This record gives sequence, structure tokens and C-alpha cells, in this order.
Amino acid sequence: MKRTRVLTAAIGAAAAAAVLAGCGGGDDMSNMPGHGAPTSASQPGANPQAANNAADVTFAQGMIPHHEQAIEMSRLAPERAQSEEVKNLARQIEAAQGPEIQTLTGWLRDWGAPASMPGMDHGAMGHGDIGNGDMGGMMSDTEMQQLEQARGTEFDRQFLTLMIKHHEGAVAMAQTELASGQFSAAKQLAQQIIDTQQAEIETMRGLLSQG
Repeated sequence: MKRTRVLTAAIGAAAAAAVLAGCGGGDDMSNMPGHGAPTSASQPGANPQAANNAADVTFAQGMIPHHEQAIEMSRLAPERAQSEEVKNLARQIEAAQGPEIQTLTGWLRDWGAPASMPGMDHGAMGHGDIGNGDMGGMMSDTEMQQLEQARGTEFDRQFLTLMIKHHEGAVAMAQTELASGQFSAAKQLAQQIIDTQQAEIETMRGLLSQG
């Protein structure tokens, strides 16, 4: 009987120790079911290479130089435009597209993809289809030089006309991403580009009609 009582006491002590161990360590419950940080597989963007496809890469690689040219155009407006509406629109375009370039560049880095498509430049992208990376609406070098030389109302007219075409190209690229892309954040950005730039197209068409 004595040995039985000793064994029972030992079992009880071990059970108590197990309970204390399970409750100890403050808030550390990461090993318990339903607690702790989610696994990397459930974290958005935790495995960016598995979450994207070729269409996502093409979208990012194409939209970066497209945005860069829009910013280049917009930076001409403060000293050349006559219309305050055109100047304000140019500031709006630069403020929106600069951060988007940073986002797109970061995705390509995460995906291990080059920042640009081989053999592409602004002049080539302004004319015709470039495989799956068609970036219609890009200005040629000649168009850019003409815009740089324009002043006053002539600059306003050229800027609005060229930027409408430029925006339409970006919208088409974004629509392709929505249809063919896989990376959810890229598709969200594509929809944002469509919404923002279509609204700006309507604004620019209205400004042109006033002239």
C-alpha cells in the first residue's frame, strides 16, 4: 500500500509539472494548435516567386518605363504650361506614379526578374506591338523633343493630347494584367491604374475641349 501511495503521488506531481510547463513561458503558445504566428505559406507575399507568373513580370517591366516617361513629361509642365489645370494634373500624375514605380521595382526584385525587358527603349516602345510587352502610347524621341520646345497654350495642347494617348496605353497594359496575371497585389495595382488614369483621361479631354 505504501508503494502504491508513493507511485500515485509521483504521477500526480508529474501531471502538475506538465500543466505548469504548458502554462509557463508567459504568452508563448506558438506550439499549441490555433495559436502563434501563421506559417509562411499563409502569409501574403511570403513566397513571391510562387505567387506570380510571366504576365505579372511583363506588366511590371513594361509599366516602369511607361510611368517614368509620364513623369518626365509631367516635369516639363511647371515651366512650360500656361493652364493651371494642366500644371495641377502634371503634379497629380507625378505624385501617383512615382510610388507605383517603387512598388513595381520591388516586386521584380523579389521575383528575381530583371528590372526591364532586354532590348527595349522609349523610342521602340512608342511604336507598334512589342510581343507580349506592348506599351502603346509611349512617345517617340521626336515627340518628346517637340513637347520640350513647346510653350504656353501650345504646350498645354501637346501635353494633353500625348498624355491621353499615353494613359490609354497604360490602361490597356493594366487590363492585360487583370486578364492574365496571377499576383494579387499586381492585379490590384492594375485596377487602381485603370480607375485613376481613365478618370484623368476624362479630365484631359475636357480641358482639350475648352481650348
